Amino acid sequence: MADGPLIVQSDRTVLLEVAHPDATAARHELAVFAELERAPEHIHTYRITRLGLWNARAAGHTADEMLGTLDRWTRFPVPPSVSTDLRETVERYGRLTIERDDEGELLLRSTDPAVLAEVTRNKRISPLLVGRRGEAHVIDAWARGQIKQELLKVGWPAEDLAGYTPGTPHEIALEEDDWELRPYQQQAVDTFSADGSGVVVLPCGAGKTLVGAAAMAATKTTTLILVTNTVSARQWRDELLARTTLTEEEVGEYSGQVKEIRPVTIATYQILTAKRKGRYAHLDVLDALDWGLIVYDEVHLLPAPVFKLTADLQARRRLGLTATLVREDGREGDVFSLIGPKRFDAPWKEIEEQGYISPAACYEVRIDLPPSDRLEYAAAADDERYRIAATAPAKIDAVREIAARHPGEQILVIGQYLDQLDELSAALDAPKITGSTPVDEREELFGAFRQGSLGLLVVSKVANFSVDLPEASVAIQVSGSFGSRQEEAQRLGRLLRPKKSDHTASFYTLIARDTVDQEFAQNRQRFLAEQGYSYTILDAGAEAA
Repeated sequence: MADGPLIVQSDRTVLLEVAHPDATAARHELAVFAELERAPEHIHTYRITRLGLWNARAAGHTADEMLGTLDRWTRFPVPPSVSTDLRETVERYGRLTIERDDEGELLLRSTDPAVLAEVTRNKRISPLLVGRRGEAHVIDAWARGQIKQELLKVGWPAEDLAGYTPGTPHEIALEEDDWELRPYQQQAVDTFSADGSGVVVLPCGAGKTLVGAAAMAATKTTTLILVTNTVSARQWRDELLARTTLTEEEVGEYSGQVKEIRPVTIATYQILTAKRKGRYAHLDVLDALDWGLIVYDEVHLLPAPVFKLTADLQARRRLGLTATLVREDGREGDVFSLIGPKRFDAPWKEIEEQGYISPAACYEVRIDLPPSDRLEYAAAADDERYRIAATAPAKIDAVREIAARHPGEQILVIGQYLDQLDELSAALDAPKITGSTPVDEREELFGAFRQGSLGLLVVSKVANFSVDLPEASVAIQVSGSFGSRQEEAQRLGRLLRPKKSDHTASFYTLIARDTVDQEFAQNRQRFLAEQGYSYTILDAGAEAA
């Protein structure tokens, strides 16, 4: 045991000394099973959680490997209670299994009769059971998803071994003429294919869409792809047509504008959750064909109603794609139970070091509220304070100065408030894209930005998700969704796609000093700190000097 960068504490928190020469290596190994809680300048605090341990176990990591990480990097001996608790928690995963017998019935089994007796007496689990088969319990046919949710809540996550419907066979192959899957993409596909359901975690720009396409080629079945918006749906379609043997006649779009059911159908989350006369009006798409695979793009954004629908889709293979398992609504457990546990992830910095995503420098630029705005802020109600701080007029001047320091680069200015975006668009003489911008106009502007004929674009949160802008090298975030870590990850992700230019990506966040804006920024930055990115603090007027 050397002078390591970690201190493991008996409350299952782990402290990481950021300046330690081994901090990066320790962080990469620790992030497999622990979640970053706080990330100030010098000491980062991680917490070892049950769900984190079970996700790591499902991804193939053993208790011995996790304890080995702690022992290897800790400065002081790991408390025996932490070692014992970690091992016992990891061993809970898979003690219960869901299997299917020769007659097609779902069975709940366990190698530990006491555990089986405990969970089957639970008042929320017992109604989902309809009989016995020897020592096993028969699960009601409709309850495969719900029983997994309930078992997770009582601390006994079941490993689902009941298999999947093959769906309608449909020939799909990759066309790797002048490209090939990167090693980590192939590993992700192989890991998913071995299990049939689960989540692949990769950075923005690391080619999650290609992982989805390769999974489709591996399963060769009719596929339903669920995406965040129509722009994303069309990018998926274009990528599938370019990278696979699929033709335009085989790929359909099911959105607010188009209702096509094809062997590969791309639907938006919005259309699935759209209601008419109090009922979901488009659920038929879930049973329109005998889908053999369902792909959930940006699974961390899956709307809550879709969890309920997904509980009824447990017989179908499910692949979740995301840059982060963080959900701001705290429903990571539902992703684990209903989509599947994490099957594969690759640290952002590791992929950057391999040259597959661009390096990035992150800056927090602090501006001061003028006295009049400071008085208004002090007198405002809590729910108004963030808006006053986030839309401070001084941010517009700061954006101008930052943009002037990056001549010839592709710049995105990203904000939350429409009136602020209007002011920025006018001040910068740049077009803007918001939720009300027609899809065709969005695609035209994004296309001009990709081609380089448009160098600066003002966008709302519609650009957070699944928008491919590979040559963007500067992002200036003027306001965001309060303390959303997932949004911070997505916005930096706009910059990480490999570039033809040699620009290092620059990610600026504008913060009003000594306000809730600054407090929320600290929370947003937690996820990126976990991935090895650090923020340089600048004063407005000294940006990137």
